[in-house]
Amino acid sequence: MAKTQIHRGKVKIGDTVIRDPSHIFDAEAQEVFYKGEKVVFSEYIYIVMNKPKGLLSATEDKKQKTVLDIVPYEMKRKNMFPVGRLDKDTTGLLILTDDGTFAHRLTAPSKTVGKTYRVVLDGEIDETLVDLFKGGITLADGTLCKPANLRIIDKNIADITITEGKYHQIKRMFGTAGLGVVELKRTSIGRFILPNNLAEGECRYLTEKEKENLFR
Repeated sequence: MAKTQIHRGKVKIGDTVIRDPSHIFDAEAQEVFYKGEKVVFSEYIYIVMNKPKGLLSATEDKKQKTVLDIVPYEMKRKNMFPVGRLDKDTTGLLILTDDGTFAHRLTAPSKTVGKTYRVVLDGEIDETLVDLFKGGITLADGTLCKPANLRIIDKNIADITITEGKYHQIKRMFGTAGLGVVELKRTSIGRFILPNNLAEGECRYLTEKEKENLFR
């Protein structure tokens, strides 16, 4: 893909169009542009995506489209992967990176980084469930979940914050109360809130401040 774009004259070093993929340049001393946009080189890449429905949180799949398939060409890195998982039909905040240490800090249960989701249910919620979740609920198969914060927004809408990521955890948690999840959207990680101006399917680079807020 990169070679094709270079052959097509989409890459410039300074004011010079480069058509030879083997061209050697100094990334620190020379500016590189792709389709007129300056390319910033860094050791690792950190991207926030507003994930739409229908995409797998995976690096590749032979049959289905993944989140990496909608990342703009100029933002892609060879070893990029989604940090944690959002189910195929879950939308919202997803972080992409090629930094394994950074990803571990966000996903390891011992780090207790809170992830908040807006959930729409097929039935009404009451304060009893708030107390049950706060104490750490046991799933149908006997799996114990860590304490979770549930805040009722409307009779069938709530925000839930968890610090772990078991398989289909939120759906299974509400399932213990006989409630089904109709819509699920991740809205924040730590103190970083999904930007209002980032439409579904869009992504952009994280700022240094946003990266810090992920761990607060």
